[in-house]
Amino acid sequence: MAPKPQSRTVIVGAGVVGSALADELTERGWTDVTVLDQGPLFATGGSSSHAPGLVFRTNGSRTMAKLASYTVHKFNSLRHPDGWCFNPVGGLEVATTPERLVELHRRAGWAQSCGFTARVIDPQECVRRHPLLDVETILGGLYTPDDGLAKALRAVEAQAHRATERGATFVGNQKVLGVEDDGVRVTGVRTTDGVVPADVVVLCAGFWGAELGKAVGLTVPLVPMAHQYARTTPLEVLRNGASPTEEARLPILRHQDRDLYFREHVDHLGIGSYAHRPMPIDMSRLDQDATDMPSSQAFTEEDFAPSWEDSQRLLPALRSASVRSGFNGIFSFTPDGGPMMGEHRDLPGLWVAEAVWVTHSAGVARTMAEWITTGTPDVDVAGCDLYRFEKSALSSTFVGDTSAQAFREVYDILHPHQFRERLRGLRTSPFVARQRELGAFFFEGGGWERPAWYEANADLLSRLTAEGLHIPERDEWSAQFWSPIAIAEAAWTRQGVAMYDMTPLTRLEVEGPGAAAFLTDLTTANVDKSVGSVTYTLMLNERGGVLSDLTVTRLAQDRYQVGANGPLDLDRLTRRLPSDHSVSVRDITGGTCCVGIWGPKARDVVQPLLDADISHEGLKVFRAVETFLGPIPVLIQRVSYVGDLGWEIYTSAEFGEKLWDLLWEAGQASQVIAAGRIALQSLRLEKGYRATGPDLNSDHGPVASGVGFALRKSGGFLGEDAVARANADPWRLQTIVLDDPDAAVLGHEPTYVDGAPVGYVTSAGHSPAFGRTLALAWLPAGLEPGSKVEINYHGDRLSATTHSEPAVDPEASYIRR
Repeated sequence: MAPKPQSRTVIVGAGVVGSALADELTERGWTDVTVLDQGPLFATGGSSSHAPGLVFRTNGSRTMAKLASYTVHKFNSLRHPDGWCFNPVGGLEVATTPERLVELHRRAGWAQSCGFTARVIDPQECVRRHPLLDVETILGGLYTPDDGLAKALRAVEAQAHRATERGATFVGNQKVLGVEDDGVRVTGVRTTDGVVPADVVVLCAGFWGAELGKAVGLTVPLVPMAHQYARTTPLEVLRNGASPTEEARLPILRHQDRDLYFREHVDHLGIGSYAHRPMPIDMSRLDQDATDMPSSQAFTEEDFAPSWEDSQRLLPALRSASVRSGFNGIFSFTPDGGPMMGEHRDLPGLWVAEAVWVTHSAGVARTMAEWITTGTPDVDVAGCDLYRFEKSALSSTFVGDTSAQAFREVYDILHPHQFRERLRGLRTSPFVARQRELGAFFFEGGGWERPAWYEANADLLSRLTAEGLHIPERDEWSAQFWSPIAIAEAAWTRQGVAMYDMTPLTRLEVEGPGAAAFLTDLTTANVDKSVGSVTYTLMLNERGGVLSDLTVTRLAQDRYQVGANGPLDLDRLTRRLPSDHSVSVRDITGGTCCVGIWGPKARDVVQPLLDADISHEGLKVFRAVETFLGPIPVLIQRVSYVGDLGWEIYTSAEFGEKLWDLLWEAGQASQVIAAGRIALQSLRLEKGYRATGPDLNSDHGPVASGVGFALRKSGGFLGEDAVARANADPWRLQTIVLDDPDAAVLGHEPTYVDGAPVGYVTSAGHSPAFGRTLALAWLPAGLEPGSKVEINYHGDRLSATTHSEPAVDPEASYIRR
């Protein structure tokens, strides 16, 4: 429950995030707000004091794009006596390689699907918009006319002034030493001058926030990293350019092939570089060497030398100039590049908004203000949530290595299926030795090694191809991290039987006399059913948006196993545990394992090994039983993520390898195969099954998302009051079928109806049944099956047709074989 409006609030950090949050909170009636900073106001010495101010809204995350869009909107409305807070000079990303040009087409399409104006332009137009460019060096560019430059310190002051007028207080030169609490919740902050009492404390301290969090048992996984910024000597070509007041006229320029960006400073250029080695900062050393601008470190010329040469090649005017000054500015980097937002689970009232750049600052502040005052963020924040990382991702080794990788990849062309190369093999199922013997190609997710396909099935591919299975001729981009073997695996699952490693799926044990009521209140279905029942249900937020889909299995009167979607689900359940300790929740994933065995011949493999009857009547769909498979104690439940006959079979990790071997040996007569996640994706799309993350998120309600069937008939669940409003969503997640048998999309591509952008693809995969790619896409509500749709794929328009759901086996006969 959100605190009351009269709650005393202390914000630690008076930079671009803290000042924006004070503005947003006071606008919502929270006027008892104090903002503290260890530096002088308002050039406090943090990252905001030296930020170059580039604001590009296009981002691979829709949430981040929304946050940046609000920042642009708000900064455009700010007024400061010294001049503009936002200068909409536009943005220009140039390509010097064919690969980058294709990437710009992808980015243009994605920007359009987010509602932004963006288009790819030829070299000549690039030079017209930015005359310093060498036309012979570039192949084209992406032009975004509404992006621009933020004057960070003016934006800080303007927002702080508005907050002060409403009652907020800003105090500089006030170092925060720690957070105070009474053993139950936060009570204030301890400073060099004493304790400032508070009911709510928000850490907006930038890279200092991790140290403050550590003192109260909170890991904020970020690394302070230095990033080079240099200024040139004056350029003759800019002599008659922008005035000192205007400061810049040319669009922000990004040369991502060389990890560089450029912006005007009246008659000279500023150059930012991510091309150098990662430079993590030792915070203890930073405090010892503190200056008036601790976030600005000495410039290392040797690191910048290659970037200066690259800059001169792109911009010939620089060949007669030199680097006049430079510094290594400190910014926060996280393992996945996203910000850290949310409330400390174990210390209510302590919030964080860290690792936030100027680009997203006002958007983050608005969302934090909504979250703090109402209890629910106004946009989907799963990718920003403080608790989104698995425990294995919170070590200093993991955070350091992956944050350094995030720095290196800031401007890289990253394939959507590209996974980490370092710190692999952290989490493996007990089946991993057998999977390697079968030639598994592993993806990584949540630290888990997840087989994508198996080279052992190459002969199966040849056989099924000879029998008429269509294998598409994929383009170079979509063929990365993919194999046609996956199509054969999916096809054979529908014909024979296949084993899938489902171990990485998060499993939670919910136990206690209040477990049934607890889960029934928090989800959209009644789970207070007989022992052995399996229920598909949803968790919603207070706005009626879908947080997650769950599979809830009742193992005893007071014990459930919940199939969840990651650490955020554990966090959501844990936060709402009853105070009488009648319910406990724990993550049992690491101590257990699971094989999904599916296909028309699955019963032939499994039944002879079991004590229990798993005939159609003996174990009906959405029923479970604890029994023995040979000598192994198992939980077997009749559910299927591929929509075919079969079961999920769970056991303790200690029995995992033996479980695999028993099923594998028993399946030889039925030609059992091991199949990977790409086949799983294709088959679940044939059935129209949604996945939390790519398809389901809190920006949309159940009906719009295509999971309205999971709403129980009577009320009493979290988010019920808002469901009707959420279901008025003008969008619907629908299945579409690409018309060209060889065409492929991967997700995030914009969709068009009658030539106008209307939505985007969420998930896609090649269907053996259709011989074409199936996809889920957000489209306008009311679009009937059979309607024509186009998809922008790298600048080309692919035709597709909406299809009724499920696209395969609409009678659901396969699962009831």
